Amino acid sequence: MNKGRFAVPAKGTDWSIAVGVAALLLGSGLSGPHPSGGREVLGLALLAAGALALAARRQAPLVVLAVAGLSAVGYQAAGFEVLAVSYLVAVYSAVRAGHRTVTLAASGGLLAALLFTALVSPGGPVREDITQARTTLEIAWLIAAFAAGEAVRQAERRADEAERTREETARRWADEERLRIARELHDSLTHQISVIKVQSEVAVHVARRRGEQVPEALLAIQEAGREASRELRATLEALRDDDITPPYGLDHIPQLVKQFQVSGLQAALMIEGHPQAVSAAVGRTAYRIVQESLTNVSRHAAATTASVLIDHRPGTLAIRVDDDGKAMPDSVPTPGFGLLGMHERVTALGGRLRTAPRSTGGFTVQAELPTSGAS
Repeated sequence: MNKGRFAVPAKGTDWSIAVGVAALLLGSGLSGPHPSGGREVLGLALLAAGALALAARRQAPLVVLAVAGLSAVGYQAAGFEVLAVSYLVAVYSAVRAGHRTVTLAASGGLLAALLFTALVSPGGPVREDITQARTTLEIAWLIAAFAAGEAVRQAERRADEAERTREETARRWADEERLRIARELHDSLTHQISVIKVQSEVAVHVARRRGEQVPEALLAIQEAGREASRELRATLEALRDDDITPPYGLDHIPQLVKQFQVSGLQAALMIEGHPQAVSAAVGRTAYRIVQESLTNVSRHAAATTASVLIDHRPGTLAIRVDDDGKAMPDSVPTPGFGLLGMHERVTALGGRLRTAPRSTGGFTVQAELPTSGAS
């Protein structure tokens, strides 16, 4: 249930209801048949206590239900023939909070206790008729309070579900728009960089055919164009991943590690725990974390070895990628788009990501992805 509904104004409303019910019960008790002496004081105190407890009906609905029920039995046993209004309000609040079974059981016990109290109290046939009528009225009011609480609870649940659906739809539209913009930007950059790459290679080729010395700046442009083209191809593959059926997941990680082994990186894969089925989103994120980590190792870390650990824990999929690169403990890594992308993917699933240099040298990427309830 949305906690925002129970703000300060709601507390003020609850206190107003509690004080109003207390005044109603005290007025009804004093205006009708009631005992005198100590029983009168006890009955009035129970009337007030059961009503004032309603101020906490949102925070502790079951506690308020118990207090209101016991006070109703107490003041009727003391001799006050007053309808259990405070208990009806408590029933409404408890059902609204979702405690239907407990409320039904408590209400059945209360009705039995009130009936027993009325039967053992002194009185003649007239009192028995009044008791039966009052019992019927109390049952009717209990049913009405229960139905009202259930109706409000269902309405609030539908409202929460509608709000959640709107948020998910808006987030999906935003993700689709970001993906569309990224693809358009990729296509535009690919064309421009391809032109630069072709022109630089032609210039280098012409200079070498003429026996001229190729300027270092031109060679740097040529190499930068090649590297940018490789990066864009990798980016395009990631952007098109959403259209792949089935998407890359945990089952593809061994093949991914072998690809980097073929390229010259001494990469090792270890799997621990009891493998469990995970959602497509979790599997795809795990694959991308390993892919991006090994890509950074092979291109930027100047590392010779890397280890990948996939640990299946209860409710969690843990991923760790370590390398023996040049990163030092006191160095501050510059977050690139790859690390930012990993962080966004992990955060979207409610997981945690840690990227930092290792104390013994090299770099580590650690991620924990929740698998419980994933779909």
